[in-house]
Amino acid sequence: MPLELAIILPTLNERGNLGPLIQRIADVLRPVIGEDGWEILIVDDNSTDGTAEEGRNLARTDRRVRIIQRIGRRGLSSAAIEGFCATAAPFVAVMDADHQHDPALLPDMLSALKGDEADICVASRFAEGASTEDWAEPERQRLSGMANRAARLITGVKMSDPMSGYFMLRTSQALEMTPRLSGIGFKILFDLLATSATPLRVREFPLNFAARREGESKLDRAILFDFLAALYDKTLGHVIPTRFALFGTVGGLGVIVHYAVLGALFPGMTATFWKAHTLAVLIAMSFNFWLNNWLTYRDKRLKGFAALLRGWVGFCATCAVGGFANVAVATLLESQGVFWALAALAGILIGSVWNYALSSRFVWGRF
Repeated sequence: MPLELAIILPTLNERGNLGPLIQRIADVLRPVIGEDGWEILIVDDNSTDGTAEEGRNLARTDRRVRIIQRIGRRGLSSAAIEGFCATAAPFVAVMDADHQHDPALLPDMLSALKGDEADICVASRFAEGASTEDWAEPERQRLSGMANRAARLITGVKMSDPMSGYFMLRTSQALEMTPRLSGIGFKILFDLLATSATPLRVREFPLNFAARREGESKLDRAILFDFLAALYDKTLGHVIPTRFALFGTVGGLGVIVHYAVLGALFPGMTATFWKAHTLAVLIAMSFNFWLNNWLTYRDKRLKGFAALLRGWVGFCATCAVGGFANVAVATLLESQGVFWALAALAGILIGSVWNYALSSRFVWGRF
């Protein structure tokens, strides 16, 4: 039979899950579109457990399996986009490789698309008849509920689970939207719904959300940062570059730390403004390093005292020019009679521009 369906599996350390999942997919699709009517694209973010090599081993004996190993690129959304661009199948599905998504829904989703019953079919964790009993992660469920409410508000789509990671649509429709997708974070479905020029017709299929077969989830509280980035990109991203907005979000929290330290030191503990401001810059810079390590670069998070110390020194050295400009401008303005808080703000703005430019090139640029 001709190729009809491509299943994209974005992976990060899922070596042991691949073989059993591909067998499950084959079992449900064989009666519907035969042995050759489907393919699997494993898009791996350079896993450390040998997931890409396992994908190659499977592909050597099964021509329906293909592997895309990405070096220096991370994120589920961008992995799905690369999968859209790499297949010739007229229909494409995205699902997790950890066995939480049931392949048994694939035939019905494909049938609904072929019958033009919907533009996109979504496996919903919260539709009537669905179940999350085996999920056993109450905090993740609460976060998903909050994100779903925000996503419905932004997209205007009335559905129970716009943050689902398991869905299917026509490849041509995905490719038409691809140039406008942000590719940020982990929720590509939200990206598609928010990008479409016309509201998409959605059909939801109740999903019994299962427990992970093996391995550990790669998602933590930092997923909220990704979601906020995606929301920003879809609302104001055409005005201010999203990357700068992300940098500014972390920097904005650093400003609060900066003012807290400066307010405590000047004019209380010391009457010398430049000393107080310099110490505030150093503490805020250290805070920004910690938050960037936890959020912005969590996929390459530095761990251990030695690694953190080297990273902190490198980050401070990279931002030293911005810090110097910050202190110099603020001190000059304060000496000219400008209120100390306004002088500090001017210094922060100047320093932020420098820090963004240098960090983008010498710290983030390597990734």
